[in-house]
Amino acid sequence: MVVLDKDNMVLRPAKLWCDVTSAEEAEELSRVYGTTLVPSFTATKLLWLKRHEPDVFAQVATVLLPHNYINFWLTGEAVMEASDASGMGFLSENPRLWDWERVKAVDPRLCDCLPPLRSANEPAGRLQPDAAERLGLPAGIVVGPGGGDNAMAALGVGAVEEGTLVLSLGTSGTLFGPSMGLIEDPTGIICPFADATGAWLPLLCTINCAGVPEEVRQAHGLSHEEITELASREQPGCDGVTFLPFLGGERTPNWPHASGALLGLRVGSSRPGLVYRAALEGVTFLLAAGKERLRAHGLVPDELRVVGGGARNRLWRRIVADAFQLPLRFPLEPEAAALGGALQAAAIDRGQRVGKFVSSHGIALEEGATLPDPGVAGAYRAAMQRSRALGQALFGEGSPGKGAH
Repeated sequence: MVVLDKDNMVLRPAKLWCDVTSAEEAEELSRVYGTTLVPSFTATKLLWLKRHEPDVFAQVATVLLPHNYINFWLTGEAVMEASDASGMGFLSENPRLWDWERVKAVDPRLCDCLPPLRSANEPAGRLQPDAAERLGLPAGIVVGPGGGDNAMAALGVGAVEEGTLVLSLGTSGTLFGPSMGLIEDPTGIICPFADATGAWLPLLCTINCAGVPEEVRQAHGLSHEEITELASREQPGCDGVTFLPFLGGERTPNWPHASGALLGLRVGSSRPGLVYRAALEGVTFLLAAGKERLRAHGLVPDELRVVGGGARNRLWRRIVADAFQLPLRFPLEPEAAALGGALQAAAIDRGQRVGKFVSSHGIALEEGATLPDPGVAGAYRAAMQRSRALGQALFGEGSPGKGAH
C-alpha cells in the first residue's frame, strides 16, 4: 500500500502484503463484508492506518499499490488494473468495479482516493518526458499496465487456459491458475483474483515458503547440497515428524497469531536431513490444500508449472510431484513475472489481446517432466492429514494458541 498526499508525495513507508499487523481489522471487516478477509488485503491496512496513524490517514489523497506508483512515476497517470486491485478487498468481482459500499465501510472519504480501473488490454499511459530523459528512452512510448506478481507469472509461463496450475516457491508460496469463471470460496482459502487477460486467477497464498527450510539449513551450517542430500535419504512423511511452518504467522490458514512448531520428535529424530525434509513437506502441504479446494470448485488441473527459487531444488521437486500427484514442468526463464510483463507490454503495444498474444508465443520449458510416484501417495496423504490436524489443534479456532497473541 502506497499512500500519497494532495501534492502526490508519499506519506509513509509502504505497507507490504505480508504485514499482518492489521489482523484485528481483518477480523472486523470479515464480519462486515460477510466473507473471510485476511490481513494481507489493503482494506485492512487502510483501516489500521486510520486507527493507528490518524494524522497520516487524514492527509491521504490517493491510494496506490507499489507497481501503480511506478506507473504513476512513468506516465503521470494514477490508474490501477484488476489483477493487483483484487488484493485490496475493495473490488466487485463481477463486474470488475470498485465496490463503494466496501470502501465506505473503511471510510467514505476513500471513495475519492481510489484511481480509475483500466481493462486488461489497456496501457497504463505513455512515458512522460521527465521519466524518459532519466531512463534514456523515447518520450511517448506505451507503458504496459503490469499487474500482480502472480498474474504476471501466469503470463510468463503460458498459463492462460484452464488445466494448468502455477506453483511459485519463493519467499511466499502461491498456487494459482486461469479460470474462465469466477470461483467464490467462502472459506477464504482460495481468493477470487482477476488475471491479466480479462479472465480469473483463483489463488492460494502462504506467507511461509522457501524461508522455512532455509532457516533449518542455516541453523545446521550446511550447504544446500549437503542438507538436501541428507534429506533425500529420509522417507516420505518423515517417520511421523511434522514441521508446522508458521514462522511468520500465516495467511492460509488465516492464523496470523501462529508460530512454527516441530512435533513428533523421538530419540534420534532431530537429525538435520529429517528436519529439513519435514520443513519442505510442511510448506508443500499448505500449498497442496489449494489444489483440493480448486478441484472442489470444478477446476481440475492436469499439470503444475513450477517457478521460484525453490524450484531449483531437485528434492523439493520430487516432494511436490508426489504430494500433489501431478506432473511438473519447469519454465527455462527463471524470472517468469518479468517475462509476463514484457509479453503484456508487447501485446498492448501491438494492439492485440494479451491472452491471445501469449498463447501464440510458445513458452520454453525444460525437457521432460517430473512425474509423480503413485506408490508414495498414501504416505503423503497421511502426513498431510496429520499436519492439518496438529495445526488446527494448536492454532485453530478454540485452540490455546489462538489467544497467544
